[in-house]
Amino acid sequence: MRKYEKSEKYNKQFVTENMMGPNSMWLLEEVCEKLDLKPGMRVLDMGCGKGLTSIFLAKEYGVTVFANDLWIPATENFIRFKQLCVDDTVFPIHAEAHELPYANGFFDAAISIDSYHYYGANETYFPEYYAKLVRPGGQFGIACPGLTREWGNTLPENLRYWWEDEMDGYLTFHSAKWWHDVWAKSGLVEIKSYGDITDAREIWYDWGANVNPHAKGDAPLLDADTDGWLTLIYMTAVKRWEKTYEHN
Repeated sequence: MRKYEKSEKYNKQFVTENMMGPNSMWLLEEVCEKLDLKPGMRVLDMGCGKGLTSIFLAKEYGVTVFANDLWIPATENFIRFKQLCVDDTVFPIHAEAHELPYANGFFDAAISIDSYHYYGANETYFPEYYAKLVRPGGQFGIACPGLTREWGNTLPENLRYWWEDEMDGYLTFHSAKWWHDVWAKSGLVEIKSYGDITDAREIWYDWGANVNPHAKGDAPLLDADTDGWLTLIYMTAVKRWEKTYEHN
């Protein structure tokens, strides 16, 4: 598996204790290699979980981060940010993806690691909510669980056992090409890169070996995926200048 040199700087126990899925620092590091982040930029870290990605962005790129999450209380994240001495540049926000308290065009970049599929698989979400928050010329980057190719509306038989009670939720998994087409169709962005994360299954297996109880089913799931459907995908884009929005 490739070495993520920036991520290696961080205490392994701290990272492991605060992971909520496949190593978000590794995923973010790969996405950031395809972005152009500069010190002082305002960055939305959407679905930041316990703030690992927000800490990484602030420390590695010197950006100001708005660490937005629905599941983790802002106060809990603030304590972690103070522990890592980034509380002056990372601001914890507790908000749902459709009720974000930010001005249109406020951010220089919006990044989402291992969360965008939860709220963004509806094709209207990107143009009606997410894209509006970033200024023209601003950047987007996402990484999330996905597929090597589309499986349509029916789960493959060898995976049905694992998801039969949550089938609708996992139909939000899509290929990188599917995400590309959804964002490109909006006409709001130029897609800069998309594809599968390097060593995606190894990263996912690493999470499956985690002591976190939410991770225990992932390794057997990947073992069951004998046809190689599952992967981790990424995409980056830049907002076009010619599109404007009405104030609302």
